[in-house]
Amino acid sequence: MALQPVVKRSVSADVFEQIAAEVLSGERAPGSALPSERQLAEALGVSRPAVREALQRLAAAGLVAVRQGDTTTVLDYRRGAGLEILPRLLIRQGTLDPTVARSILEARLHNGPKVAELAAARAGDREALRHELDRCLDALARETEPVALQRHALAFWDHLVDAADSIVFRLMNNMLRAAYEPALEALAPLMTAEVGNVAGYRAIAEAVLAADPPAATAAARALLEPATTALIAALDAAAATSNTASATSNTAAEATPNTEEPS
Repeated sequence: MALQPVVKRSVSADVFEQIAAEVLSGERAPGSALPSERQLAEALGVSRPAVREALQRLAAAGLVAVRQGDTTTVLDYRRGAGLEILPRLLIRQGTLDPTVARSILEARLHNGPKVAELAAARAGDREALRHELDRCLDALARETEPVALQRHALAFWDHLVDAADSIVFRLMNNMLRAAYEPALEALAPLMTAEVGNVAGYRAIAEAVLAADPPAATAAARALLEPATTALIAALDAAAATSNTASATSNTAAEATPNTEEPS
């Protein structure tokens, strides 16, 4: 196995990750109070400044509310946090969360056609854009490795987001991509048809370069919708299987007789 670079994190970053994981998993419910700074430092075996820095990061992420001289309260991340927590929600303890994955796919299907429409309407230097899109199309046509194909597809969309000239779509794309990239390998089998559809990407590129927003919108939807529908169906099936297995396990545990003799 090839050696990998060691990821060096600060102590406060480790504290942040531990508490964030507990908040996002629901282990620490909204409205509940965290232990005091001193108690956290003792429990985690770290300094109080490290805990303080981690709490400040958690507050900035919308996960807790820190009040000077008062308790630190867990917030409902669904109401106070931003897209930056998506990567942590999508992959939890090495496992893909199908509900979060479904939400990302739905957002992708909604945003993609609009980005293509705006790119067709607003692109500035279309010759430069043509050069970048052609490079992506050539790479998609040559590549056979599933994960690499997805990366070339992401690069294609990245150029369209730039051409769309929308800071909101740019920031949304940044965070959706950050959430999506860790799942590339897991999604590869289901994405093969889409990322292998070079003609579909070419149709989007041609419409954008021709400054035809309606055609760009239609081409983007034609490319994205089939894979999105298939992926959501697969995720729903996986979630249903997981829920059934969990329910069966719980039922079996409840039905197991207690064989311990009374003392």
